[in-house]
Amino acid sequence: MVAQTETMVGHTDALDEAIRQAEPLDELLADAALGTWRRFAVGSSVARLTFNLARHPGVVVRRSSEYLGEFGRIAMGVSDVAPSPRDRRFSDTAWQDNPFLRRLLQTYLATASSAEAIVGDAQLDWESHKKLEFALDNLIEALAPSNSPLTNPAALKAAVDTGGASLVKGARRFLRDMSAPPRTPSMVDRSQFTVGGNLAVTPGKVVHRTELFELIQYAPSTPEVLSVPLLMVPPMINKYYVMDLAPDRSLVEFLVGQGVQVFMISWRNPQPRHRDWGFDQYGGGVLEALEAVEQITGSEHTQLFGACSGGVVSAMTAAHLAHGGAQDRLGGLTLVVTVLDQSRAGFAGAAVDRRTVRLAKAASARKGYLDGRTLAEVFAWLRPGDLIWNYWVSSYLLGKPPPAFDILSWNADVTRMPAKLHHDFLDQGVANTLVTPGKQMFLDSPVDLSAVDVDAYVVAGVADHLCDWKSCYSTPNLLGGKTRFILSTSGHIAAIVNPPGNPKARFQASDDNQSSPEYYLSGASPEQGTWWTDYAAWLHDRCGPMKPAPTDMGGGRFEPLVDAPGTYVFEQ
Repeated sequence: MVAQTETMVGHTDALDEAIRQAEPLDELLADAALGTWRRFAVGSSVARLTFNLARHPGVVVRRSSEYLGEFGRIAMGVSDVAPSPRDRRFSDTAWQDNPFLRRLLQTYLATASSAEAIVGDAQLDWESHKKLEFALDNLIEALAPSNSPLTNPAALKAAVDTGGASLVKGARRFLRDMSAPPRTPSMVDRSQFTVGGNLAVTPGKVVHRTELFELIQYAPSTPEVLSVPLLMVPPMINKYYVMDLAPDRSLVEFLVGQGVQVFMISWRNPQPRHRDWGFDQYGGGVLEALEAVEQITGSEHTQLFGACSGGVVSAMTAAHLAHGGAQDRLGGLTLVVTVLDQSRAGFAGAAVDRRTVRLAKAASARKGYLDGRTLAEVFAWLRPGDLIWNYWVSSYLLGKPPPAFDILSWNADVTRMPAKLHHDFLDQGVANTLVTPGKQMFLDSPVDLSAVDVDAYVVAGVADHLCDWKSCYSTPNLLGGKTRFILSTSGHIAAIVNPPGNPKARFQASDDNQSSPEYYLSGASPEQGTWWTDYAAWLHDRCGPMKPAPTDMGGGRFEPLVDAPGTYVFEQ
């Protein structure tokens, strides 16, 4: 198990490093509705590039001269252009030993470098630069000589060694992957994982079920438990078990082992008939789950935990309780990889406008939902080198089966998003409504995050591809209570799946978050290990005295229905 865990952690670290560029949620949701290829519509940006370069002919002359000079050195075999030592695409010694392959590689690298330099020198406006940067990055990655079976030495060797069987296997996988959305190379062998078998196996019972969600109560594993329970609200665009992944890699299992009474919402995978589920319906679901937790445990307070999009709804639910004078029902608020302030939205400001929002809404309204498979496709094209072409080479050119990793298996277990929720997230993200008190309405209440005057625990990942940690760093200034901010040395998924035992794990913690993000990054002292242990200590300080662990699950009108992981998690 230790060796397997280390292998998985290493793969996850590489994945997080590959997808380190943050992309805001509203941009991803717009692309998922309209299609990734919308981003490649860069006609006006190319026109601006041409116009700006025409105004600065010296830039074109200088860059062209540099490129032609380098091309001459490549032809004569005296160029020192070389790939990064970390670039695994060209690790085969043939790229250096074979004169033809070496020149081909150097030409590719020099051309890519020159193209990027010209775009950078053109002094484009921010919007045009971001659009061209995305399109150019994808073009450069696609044209890599390692992607061709005729110029990839590893693929040629595999074909010879297997008598062509590697290419036959690859062709079969290609046809299978392209036959259905998301029409990208498979990243994982899901046959090795079973929900309820080796994923989502922490013991528990479903103690409440509605049309919207199931509520899971996890069985205690300690003689005593903390008096104040914890209610976890997972994302609405993924299944909940990223927080109960696998034994020794489950946040739920870890917290239960620390004496925490853990409850989990398992959202239903919506169908077209659920098109009208939006912020208010999901917020109402959190409130209903909160009431069930209170009745089952007898506690007047509950710690509310939200992750990613579930964190956005959790924060608004906390504001709703504060507005109604019921904030004392919360013992604290935890937000993990959750962006409430979209002002650092990156590509969103360049690509999401009112027309785009209207088109994206219309697209999801026609179906009644946003298909999670299209969101997976969008995500893959954000980092094509590692999430498209890496698997293209491995699966199609080398004929290797995709790897078996629990995180990737969970990530491939996609869900749909109701049309109304899709629309609500688009409106909230583009208008950045949560930073201005009263601008966002939620359950007929104006949202004022500054009124949420409870202790908060906020977690971000420094390499997060979706929720930029600097955006997460704004959260303490939006909330009204005392906040502990945690910055994990990981990405979006690994910030959640961060069990003890990884020697590379680090995090920075601060209870005073008034400085700039850059100052925080340079000033906060890194701590060895995972934030999980820090979080358990934080909960112990705020969850009241210990009491004897319950011997039965549920209570009152909330009697156990089925064993965890329940039934909704299996709906496709």
